[in-house]
Amino acid sequence: MTSTSIRPAWWGTVILFLVHGLIVGAWVSRIPAVQSELHLNNGVLGLTLLSSAAGAICTIPFTGLLIGRFGSKRVTSISSIVFCLLIVLPGMARDAPALAAALFVFGAFAAAMDVSMNAQGVEVEKALGRPTMSRFHAMFSLGAMGGAGIGGWIAAANVAPWLHFLGSGLVNLVAILVAIPWLLDAHDSPAPAGHGPRLRKIPPVLVALSAIGFCILLSEGAMADWTAVYYRQVLHSGPGIAAEGYAAFSAAMAMFRLCGDFITARLGPFRTVRSGCIVAAIGLFWALSVHTPVWGLPGFAITGAGLSVIIPLVFGGGGRVRGIHPGPGIATVTGIGYIGFIAGPPAIGFVSQIVTLRYALGIVVACCATAAYLSRFMAGMSAEPQNESLRVA
Repeated sequence: MTSTSIRPAWWGTVILFLVHGLIVGAWVSRIPAVQSELHLNNGVLGLTLLSSAAGAICTIPFTGLLIGRFGSKRVTSISSIVFCLLIVLPGMARDAPALAAALFVFGAFAAAMDVSMNAQGVEVEKALGRPTMSRFHAMFSLGAMGGAGIGGWIAAANVAPWLHFLGSGLVNLVAILVAIPWLLDAHDSPAPAGHGPRLRKIPPVLVALSAIGFCILLSEGAMADWTAVYYRQVLHSGPGIAAEGYAAFSAAMAMFRLCGDFITARLGPFRTVRSGCIVAAIGLFWALSVHTPVWGLPGFAITGAGLSVIIPLVFGGGGRVRGIHPGPGIATVTGIGYIGFIAGPPAIGFVSQIVTLRYALGIVVACCATAAYLSRFMAGMSAEPQNESLRVA
């Protein structure tokens, strides 16, 4: 298959990642409005976000089985269409239990689309014969930035969340329907039996990579769900600028993901991961130390830049651990990392009820510092980009 014949599939996958980011950005930009409408404190909001995580956990194993049976194109097509339609549900909730139920379903299909579009991305990368997953994930970040930015403008205009979500869902649905015919109709090859990591023989480097993935995806999840709330509650900003904090984070992440391969070639995986963790910790410490919304924006942007290229390198490293087949290795790191992504935001909510949100987000700074220390296990790893990225966006 030539690069010319694969180009439509590449663009179709770009649209998938972009749409996923747009929908996520739309949701996170209106979390403060939904919280205000339903009169929820941070602890209750954290519980409703946990229901979204529960929906994702329930869906991920079945999504993998469905992809193996029907192929990533079919699973991606169905899950993305449903995901576009379900964005309206959180905006229609009238109390905490209804919001929790809506987010459970929303989170389930978010994870299904996330996993299946990454599987489609891996197929496209294999067909191209060169790495492209970093650019796909850059599209997710651009989408999240755009969704949050548009959401901030709509929030400033006092548009009801349900109406905003309905418009977002319909526009993105059109984009998905355009992309579906371009996708590759290919089945992912299952990993050979007997080559997975055995409990008593898990290499220390795989444990370290999994822990780094947990810490960094916890940090990304916390930024997604709590940045806008932090701006409203702690920095006392208006609804418009509250959404811009996450937009700045996503913009920096997208920019540095676009040049992530160049950075890694210059520094190597170990130095890239360690430097990124340190930069992210410094950026967020700055954002949590200032007391005005405008001065917080550079801090969140620096945080996004630091986190941008870590996960593709860490997950790719999981596929190159000696004695472990690439498939199970990547699955181990991805699965544990995703637990951090979905469990982190509710944990931040619970802790904020005790020590305020400013100090609760200090957990993210600690996670980045921990990941920087654990990155030493990557010191001997190669930078060869062989299907390096398999992650949830």
